[in-house]
Amino acid sequence: MDDSFDSHSEEIKECKEALMNNDHAAAAAKIQEYLENEDNVPLNIAITGECGSGKSTFVNAIRGIDHDDDGAAPTGCVETTMEVTAYPHPKYPKVTFWELPGIGTTNFPADQYMKHVKFERFDFFIIISADRFRENYVKLAQEIQKMKKKFYFVRSKIDHNIQDEKRSKKNFNAETTLTRIRDDCIQGLQQQGIEAPQVFLVSSFDLHLYDFSLLHETLERELPAHKRNALLFTMPNINREIIIKKKKAFQAKIKYYAGLSATVAGVPVPGLSTTVDLGMMVTVVLKYVLAFGLDKPSLQRLADSTGVPYENLFAVIKSPLALEKITVDLLLKLITQMTVTGVLLAAEEGSRFIPLFGIPIAMALSFTATYKTLSVFLNSLAEDAQRVFEKSLGLETSM
Repeated sequence: MDDSFDSHSEEIKECKEALMNNDHAAAAAKIQEYLENEDNVPLNIAITGECGSGKSTFVNAIRGIDHDDDGAAPTGCVETTMEVTAYPHPKYPKVTFWELPGIGTTNFPADQYMKHVKFERFDFFIIISADRFRENYVKLAQEIQKMKKKFYFVRSKIDHNIQDEKRSKKNFNAETTLTRIRDDCIQGLQQQGIEAPQVFLVSSFDLHLYDFSLLHETLERELPAHKRNALLFTMPNINREIIIKKKKAFQAKIKYYAGLSATVAGVPVPGLSTTVDLGMMVTVVLKYVLAFGLDKPSLQRLADSTGVPYENLFAVIKSPLALEKITVDLLLKLITQMTVTGVLLAAEEGSRFIPLFGIPIAMALSFTATYKTLSVFLNSLAEDAQRVFEKSLGLETSM
């Protein structure tokens, strides 16, 4: 997921051209356009399965929303999905989860299913079952294989199975039960002609348990490189590893942002660099807040889903950026409180008046100030995300 400075040389070049033509507004607009579009990679994920398998519940859970939230997929005991239905992620609308009608029902016989849902548009497929994967699932998987696309089997409602086993068996062992269910699914698929099937045991109400983390790791590994961050940033913070991966992905981009800052600093117009830098930082920091779930709607949804009071989650947050509207004024206030960064910004403006070497010095100072500032903001928000995650699960915070 490395996002090197060199990979953005074209954007840097276009920004330089606009600045050389004295079109400062165009340069600033170019930077904002790049920032808004850099993670706007389309990702189309198909979710399918038989009626009652838990497709809608999974679609809602993976998007981090509850069944009664706006934009939620309707859930019910009958087939609620009659047509292919798009459910964009609430924060990343280019990432779309497509709920497909149930396989093999009266309305959607298996032999017409592929054409009906226009399978060619999807990046990969998640096939969900609440029990065994039957013949229709195998036919579907084989058609997907012919299209040379990936598919993954998800055995849903695992929490129900665990509860039932716990009630009915004296010598209950959760791992033994999970292994038996997984092996049973795999053997059933192999007997029907699927080679080396990947089966993940998932509870849509407890994504931090069972195999959802393994599912995410597998999807991330098998996606094209340019689409991995699109998937990563949409994932709920279900474990520490996802939060760490998000932080690393953001950290890899900071050098690029600092490079843009240095490019603008090369223009001998007092105040231009600071103005552009602050506008850029607003966009970038907002991305951090949303990806880490540190906006108010996300924190409230987490409180509702876990039963941990909002006030308790709020109490472990330390960053002044979390739960706030990210504005230029807020960032400027925080930057002035960061002694080193404040000195660098002041030195950058002053260095412009040094004959011959002034501009190169200003560019170096601008690069350093932007890099340090964004790193500090990112670290503080990532630490908050870890604390909130641990609090939501009743764990001892480690930061």
